[in-house]
Amino acid sequence: MGNEVLQNHVLEAKVFHTEYGTGVAILTGAHRFSLTTNIDDLKLRRMPEVPGLQKPPSCWAVLTQDRVTIVLLAVGQDLYLLDNTSCSVVTPPGMSPSAGAYLQMAVSFNYRCLALFTDTGYIWMGLATLKDKLCEFNSAIRSAPKQMVWCTRPRSRQRAVVLAWDRQLMVAGNSTECIRFVLDEDSYLVPEPDGVRILSRTSHEFLHEIPEASQEIFKIASMAPGALLLEAQKEYEKESQKADEYLREIKDQKLLPEAVSQCIEAAGYEHEPETQKSLLRAASFGKCFIDKFPPESFVRMCQDLRVLNSIRDYQIGIPLTFTQYKRLTVEVLLDRLVLRRLYPLAIRICEYLRLPEIQGVSRILAHWACYKVQQKDKSDEEVAYAINQKLGDTPGISYSEIAARAYDCGRTELAIKLLEYEPRSGEQVPLLLKMKRSKLALSKAIESGDTDLVYTVVLHLKNELNRGTFFMTLQNQPVALSLYRQFCKHQERETLKDLYNQDDNHQELGNFHVHSSYSEKATEDQIKLLRLQRHLQEDFDKPYLDLSLHNTVSTLIQDGHHKKAEQLYREFKIPDKRYWWLKISALATRGDWEEMEKFSKSKKSPIGYLPFVEIAVKHHNRYEAKKYAPRVTPEQRVKAFILVGDLEQAADAAIEHKNETEMNLVLSKCSATTDGAVVEKLNRARAQLLKK
Repeated sequence: MGNEVLQNHVLEAKVFHTEYGTGVAILTGAHRFSLTTNIDDLKLRRMPEVPGLQKPPSCWAVLTQDRVTIVLLAVGQDLYLLDNTSCSVVTPPGMSPSAGAYLQMAVSFNYRCLALFTDTGYIWMGLATLKDKLCEFNSAIRSAPKQMVWCTRPRSRQRAVVLAWDRQLMVAGNSTECIRFVLDEDSYLVPEPDGVRILSRTSHEFLHEIPEASQEIFKIASMAPGALLLEAQKEYEKESQKADEYLREIKDQKLLPEAVSQCIEAAGYEHEPETQKSLLRAASFGKCFIDKFPPESFVRMCQDLRVLNSIRDYQIGIPLTFTQYKRLTVEVLLDRLVLRRLYPLAIRICEYLRLPEIQGVSRILAHWACYKVQQKDKSDEEVAYAINQKLGDTPGISYSEIAARAYDCGRTELAIKLLEYEPRSGEQVPLLLKMKRSKLALSKAIESGDTDLVYTVVLHLKNELNRGTFFMTLQNQPVALSLYRQFCKHQERETLKDLYNQDDNHQELGNFHVHSSYSEKATEDQIKLLRLQRHLQEDFDKPYLDLSLHNTVSTLIQDGHHKKAEQLYREFKIPDKRYWWLKISALATRGDWEEMEKFSKSKKSPIGYLPFVEIAVKHHNRYEAKKYAPRVTPEQRVKAFILVGDLEQAADAAIEHKNETEMNLVLSKCSATTDGAVVEKLNRARAQLLKK
C-alpha cells in the first residue's frame, strides 16, 4: 500500500463497504490517513493532513456522503472531516457545549447514522451527514466503552446503540431510560443489518429489536388479529368453545387475512421451533376459514424455516436470522455450505426446495469432484473412475472444470483422463493446449468438426513450434492443412507462398504471384485514417496507429478528446446511430456521466434513450440510469424501469398500456415481502383486464 506504510507502518485499519466494493482505510504512524474504496482494484488515495496533529486521534470512522468516501476523526473536543481535497472542523447539530472530549464513535451498518460518546458519558446520535440530530442520552459512565455499535432493523424508526464495558452492556436510544445487561464474561459485539451479535468464549447471543408482527401478537393483553387467532387455535386444541368466540371477533372485523399474514410473518422471526410451529398452526387454522387464500406465503415460510432450523443446528453453526437469510439468498447459502464441504446438507436443501438441477445439485457435485482430485492417496485411474461413477452425465457438470482443478494440483495425467468424459470438444481443447498437449488438442478439434476450434489449435501450434516442425505436423493432418491454407489466403499470403513451395505446387504458386500484384494498393480512406492516426499519436503521445476507425473514435472519447472524435465522425461520415452508440459506450467506460447527460440533451437521440439506461446499469450505476428511464419511448418504458429497479413505475407503465404480458413481467420481478403494494395493484389491473 505504498511507501507511506513501508516507512511508518499501520497503527489502525478499518474495513468498510461502498457501492464500489469492499474498501480499507488506514492510519499510519505519521498520523496520516489513506484509503482505497475497492481492494480488488487497488487505487490508494491519501487524505489531507490534519493541521498540528501530533498524536493518534481518540477515535475515527469512515463515512460515505454523495458517493464520496470521507474520514471523520476526533482530537479532544474537536471533530475533523477529511474529504478528497480538504480538512474541515465540524460540529454535530444539537451537541451540548459541555459534552466533553470524544472517546468513541460508531457508524450504522448501512452507513446512514452516526453515534458519538464523550468523556462526560454523553451520547449523541444523528445522521452520518452531520446535518440532523436524532436523539441524545446521558449514560452517566465517564470511561470509554470497549465497543459502541448500532442496533437497527430494516424499515424501523427505532434508533439504538449498544455499548460494552467490562462485563456490562447498555442499550441506549431515543428514550430517557436505557436497558442494562450484566455479562458473565468479556464479550465482543458484531453489528449486523438487523441486530447485534454478542460473542464470548462460551456463548453466542443475538440482540435485536422485536419486529412489529411479534410485538402485536405477544404483548400483554394484545387484541391484535394475530394474537386473537393464536388464542383461537390454542382453544380449539383444548376443544373449547372460546375458539369460536375469538374467531368470530376477528371475522366480524374482517381482519382474518391480516391475522393469518401476521402469524406467518411472526413465525419467521422466532428462533425456537416450538414457537414457530405454534404460530404456523394458528395461520393454518385461520386460512381454513378464508375463501381462496393464496397459500404461497405460508408454504414458502414453512420451507424457509425448515432450512433455517437445519443450518442453525450447533453441528452446522450458521445461525442466520430470517432477514439475513432472505438478503443472503439460497444460492449464497449453498455456496457457504459447499465451501465447508457440507455436501449432504447442501444437496438435501436443493432437493427440498426443488432448485433447478444446474443451479443446485450439479454445482455441488462439481465442487465435490474438485475436492476429490486434491486427494493424493489414490491413483489417477481410481479417482477418475470414482468421479465418473458419481457424476455420470449429470446436466450442468463440466468435466473440463474438474480437469482444470486437477491440472492446477499438479495431476496432469488425471486431468487428461477426466477430459475423456467431457462431451464438448470446445471445453477439452483449451485445457489440452494449456497442458502443452497440442497434438492431442489438434486431434480432438478435428474430431469435433468445429473449424473455429481447429483454427485456434493450428495458430497455437504455429506460435509454439518452429516453422519446419509446424509444417510437418500439418502434413500429417490433411484437414488442418486445408483449413490453414484457407486462413493464409486471407491473412498471411506470404506463408501461403512457403506452403506452395514446400509442396512443389507450381500452378498455385503462379496464381499467388498474380493475385499479389493486385493487393499492393491501399484504399484512399485507409491512407487518410493512417495519416490522422499518426498526427494523433504525435499530439497525444499515445499509440493510435493500426486501430480501426471505430476503435480510434472510442479511444479519443475515453481520453476526453471529444472535438477530435467529432472531426473523425464528420470526415468519415460515420452513421449517426453508430456514432451515438460509440460515444455513450466510451463515456460510460470512462465514467464521465456528466458528459453523457450533456450529450443526451444535445439533440434528439437517433437510438432512443433505452441504450443510455442499459449502459448505465451495465456499469453498475443505477443512479444515472434512472435519469434516462422517463425519456424512453412508451413501449420500452416497462423494460427501462425494471432495469433501474423502480418496480412501482414499471407497474404503472404496464397498467397504462393495458398489456398483460408486461404486467406478468413486472410481477415476476416483485417480492411478496417488499413489493406487496405493487403486486396488489398489478393483480387488480389484471383482473379488470380479464373482465373485459
